[in-house]
Amino acid sequence: MSFLDTLRQWDEAVTCVDQGDLSEALRISLSIQEPNSKIFFNIGCLQIINQDLEAAEKAFDCSIQKDEHLAAAFFQRGITFYKKERYEESLGDFKQAFKALRGNQLIDYKALGLRYKLYACEVLHNVALCEAQLGNWEKAQDNLLKALDYKTDAKLNLIDRALQSTLKQKLFKLVDFPSKVLFKPNKHYVAELEKKDYLGKAKVVASVVPQDEFSGFAPLQPQVEDNPVHPKEPEVLRALEGEPHTVLFEFIPETNDELAVVPGNIVFVLQKGTDNWASVIFNERRGLVPYNYLERLEISLASKQNEGISVPPNRAPPTRPERKQGVTGIKNKNGDMHVQQKPADDSCIVKVRFTFTFAVSVPAGSSCAVLMEKISKKLNLPYNAITLSLTSEGTEESVIDADTEMESVWSRVEGRWPTLWCHAKEQTDGEPQTEIYFVALHTYESSNPEDLNFSEGDQITFISRVNQDWLEGQCKGNTGIFPAAFVEEVPPSIQ
Repeated sequence: MSFLDTLRQWDEAVTCVDQGDLSEALRISLSIQEPNSKIFFNIGCLQIINQDLEAAEKAFDCSIQKDEHLAAAFFQRGITFYKKERYEESLGDFKQAFKALRGNQLIDYKALGLRYKLYACEVLHNVALCEAQLGNWEKAQDNLLKALDYKTDAKLNLIDRALQSTLKQKLFKLVDFPSKVLFKPNKHYVAELEKKDYLGKAKVVASVVPQDEFSGFAPLQPQVEDNPVHPKEPEVLRALEGEPHTVLFEFIPETNDELAVVPGNIVFVLQKGTDNWASVIFNERRGLVPYNYLERLEISLASKQNEGISVPPNRAPPTRPERKQGVTGIKNKNGDMHVQQKPADDSCIVKVRFTFTFAVSVPAGSSCAVLMEKISKKLNLPYNAITLSLTSEGTEESVIDADTEMESVWSRVEGRWPTLWCHAKEQTDGEPQTEIYFVALHTYESSNPEDLNFSEGDQITFISRVNQDWLEGQCKGNTGIFPAAFVEEVPPSIQ
């Protein structure tokens, strides 16, 4: 039997005694498989109340075997022997109880769960009584005189009456143990027997599913009466930014920034453009979808529980809206869209290797002046402070200047991504330009090659301002544009 089972039965037995059901208390106590010394003591006390002195003697024997320093068990067994008129054995137990007191005036068993105080003067009182029963009146008187040294004010009359009886060689009354006073288990241990719910029951606070009461680890699914006409991708329905819309028609993307959806999908519109294209989020993916393919979804907590998502009408989809030429939507990490011009068909993106690598867009076949002007503005350096070359060594044959035939340069370009090397000349006059630095407040990631990716805390060197919301800078050897809201300028004193 485990300790918890023993503790539980012990507490049940004591509760039965408090309720007056002594027979049930005795039955429960006897059913404990591995009782300790305190439980054996309780069994002995219950057997005395039941007037079964033989069983009480055996119980106190077991209690003393479990704890040979338990003075109360010796005292109770001595009382049992006295009631059985076995005075010599009773005398031995009373003396053993006095020895266990170790010269103390009393022992308070309250800390052990027994509301009883065993006084040394009462033990000597019973010792004197046993001596008197054996005819040793002088020894009885000596023990009572010894008890006077341990007496308390409350026990003074008891010892005085016993002394007067011994002088007349008359027997006096035995000091008995109070009935129904038993050892109780530790109340803190008993309190831990009850099961406690530390986590509590989960409660749905907000959900896009009407009257949703589900709580668990499975993803929420829309409640529908019938299966949809077309199979839908798994949806993650939760509270998101944007307005919920239902997809009416299947949309197949033609560019990377467009998002594939099928009828019945629930998307969240983050932004609607004037060209009838909407920036939406679906299954943690963001992209562009024609707004005339969507229908606003009204969600109310007062909706009926069995009311599902209606099947989209079976009609032909509207015509695909036209995208503005040279304009594309680019998403940053937060899903916000910004408009960026695509290079025209006759333009060429030139990769420039400086102390860091960056790219500029110029018309194919541009002159050296146009190319130098673009690059100098990018680097924020004077026109005459840089030189361009076709190779990294910058030899005279590879240097590009006003005398260079640009037709031969462009004829050597393979594809639309030529690479040039840029070298800065040393400035001997004027004060050096003070660089401006920004520190990244948030991480910014983009798949667009023109954008500059950085992490929170990175330092960014300012190059130029594109517009009110976008800046151009260099970080970790790369250059590109980035949103101004993601960074903060570093004061010159800290730089």
